[in-house]
Amino acid sequence: MKYRKLGASDLMVSEISLGSWLTYGVGVEKDNAIACVNRAFDLGVTFLDTANVYGRGAAETVLGEALAGRPRDSYILATKLFGAMSETDKGLSRAQVFKQIDDSLRRLRTDYVDLYQCHRYDPDTPLEETMQALTEIVAAGKVRYIGFSEWSPDQIAAAFAIPGVERFVSSQPQYSLLWRRPEAKVIPLCKTHDVSQIVWSPLAQGVLTGKYLPGQALPGDSRAASDSMSSAIERWMRPEILEAVQQLKPVAAEAGCSLAQFALAWVLREPNVASAIVGASRPGQLDDNAAAVDLVIDPALFARAEAIVAAASAPAA
Repeated sequence: MKYRKLGASDLMVSEISLGSWLTYGVGVEKDNAIACVNRAFDLGVTFLDTANVYGRGAAETVLGEALAGRPRDSYILATKLFGAMSETDKGLSRAQVFKQIDDSLRRLRTDYVDLYQCHRYDPDTPLEETMQALTEIVAAGKVRYIGFSEWSPDQIAAAFAIPGVERFVSSQPQYSLLWRRPEAKVIPLCKTHDVSQIVWSPLAQGVLTGKYLPGQALPGDSRAASDSMSSAIERWMRPEILEAVQQLKPVAAEAGCSLAQFALAWVLREPNVASAIVGASRPGQLDDNAAAVDLVIDPALFARAEAIVAAASAPAA
C-alpha cells in the first residue's frame, strides 16, 4: 500500500480506503463486514470512511465492533454528519454538530475521529454557526480535522473566507472515469487551499469492474441485484454506458491489469486525490483493488479510455 498526505493535515492516508456506504450494517452481514475490515488491514488499508446516516448508525456500530481492540493510532477513521437520523435530528446546526459527534463516537467506540466531514451543505444553518461548532469540537479533542462532501465551489470559498475558524483539509466528491465533474472547479479551488480529495464511487458503484454486461442478466451476488444496494447504481446501468465499459477491457488488458485496477489507477493519477474509497462485500475484492496503487500506466492508455467513455458518460446533474 502507498500513502498520501491529506491536505493541510498531518494525516497520511492509504491511497485505497475502505468505505461502508450501502454495505456494512445494511447490505452486508456483520461477520462478512468485519472480515473485510480485517483484510483491509492485512493489505495496508488504514483509512476507513463511514457516516452516521449509513443505516442510521448501523455502519458505525459494525465498524466500531470491527475496530475494537486495535491500537487507535494504527488507523485513520473518518465519519460524517448532515443526513436525517430522525425526523428532527439532521443538518449542520450547532446543536446537531455536538449531538451527532457524541453519538458517532459512542457507536464507533472511540474518543475521537481523525476526520469529521459535513456530508452535504446545510442551507438552513448559517455557515458561520457550523464552522464555529466544528472548531469547538476540534478544540475539545473529539475531532482532529474537518472536511466536507459534495459542496459547491461557492460554498467552499465561503467557508475559507470566515476568519478564526478551523480549516477544512479534505473534500469528498464523486469522481471516476464516468463522472469527472470535480475537475472543472472543485479540484482547482481545493488545490489553492491545500485541500485533498477523498473520492467516493471511483468504480461507479462497481460498473467500472466490467461485470455488468449489456443485455444480460445481473450477477446474482452483485450490488445491482441487491434490493438494499441497487438504487445508487441505476444511473450507470444504461446500455450505452455498459457497452462503453466493455470497450475499456482491452485497454486495461494492454495496461496489464484488471479493469477495476485500471479505473482506480486513473483516479489516483490526479495528485490532488489523496485516497479512493472502495466498498467490499467480500474480503477478496480488496486484494484486486489494493493492487492498483502499484500500477504504472501509460497516460496514452488513460487518454484512450477517456475518449471511449466520453460520449456515454452520464450528464451533469
